[in-house]
Amino acid sequence: MLLFIDWQPSLELFSIGSFSVRWYSMMWVIGLLCAYFIVQRLYRQQQIPDEKFEPLFIYCFLGVLIGARLGHCIFYEPDYYLTSKIGFMEMFLPMHYTDGGWKFTGYEGLASHGGTIGLFIGMWFYARKHGVGLWTVIDNVAIATPLTCCFIRLGNLMNSEIIGKVTDVPWAFIFHTREALVDGVLTPRHPAQLYEAIAYLIIFFGGLWIYHKDTAKSQNHTSLVGTSFYFGYCVFTIFFFRFFVEFLKKEQVAFEQDMPLDMGQLLSIPFVLIAGYAMWKGWGKRAFEKS
Repeated sequence: MLLFIDWQPSLELFSIGSFSVRWYSMMWVIGLLCAYFIVQRLYRQQQIPDEKFEPLFIYCFLGVLIGARLGHCIFYEPDYYLTSKIGFMEMFLPMHYTDGGWKFTGYEGLASHGGTIGLFIGMWFYARKHGVGLWTVIDNVAIATPLTCCFIRLGNLMNSEIIGKVTDVPWAFIFHTREALVDGVLTPRHPAQLYEAIAYLIIFFGGLWIYHKDTAKSQNHTSLVGTSFYFGYCVFTIFFFRFFVEFLKKEQVAFEQDMPLDMGQLLSIPFVLIAGYAMWKGWGKRAFEKS
């Protein structure tokens, strides 16, 4: 076990009296703030007025949070959240009911697939309300999204959750959680959260590189922003990688143990197909208009 990385960080970044800030929450905040400033810069480069940008953050934040929460409850634990009054209330409240009454815990359980759906719904409402082209909004947000996903996965790493399967690779992590136990012994596992964080960071820089190349040429042809290309690129690359990294993850819920593909993989397939088509269509639309 000395060859592996012993991973037991504090869940809290800092605390003042009874108030504490967790690493997971901070990673969410950093990820969202990064997306905020990136999209703000993109809007200004595209000469979209600041007053049209300012409301976007709240639409996206609420869409992601509500979608991610409902996605986890419905896709992964419907037998708990949809079969009792207490469970149904916990689906919406950042609290958990115990024998001692209600306890504030924050939202324990967020699903990226649900967050993606919620984000699209939030952007649809925003585009209708503020008169910005829907695909222009979606493509701009898509350029920044992989960086936010990177920070969220780093938050999962700090929480020692969504751990990988047992392995003996030199970079394996020993997570000090009940999920990491095998016959009562902590076992080294793939740091699947770190794999995803690195992949999403690479995807972000790849998308940013494409955007800068596209911007440099936009004087001669139509920009890819607004064609659905960046949406397709973001969702296709993220969920394509997600499909394969799931083979290295420990199942998140018991019913996945006997499934050839887990829930994350099954949910990723339609995202990959739709996004692949959107990317192809967006590129083809720009090529058609250029000709």
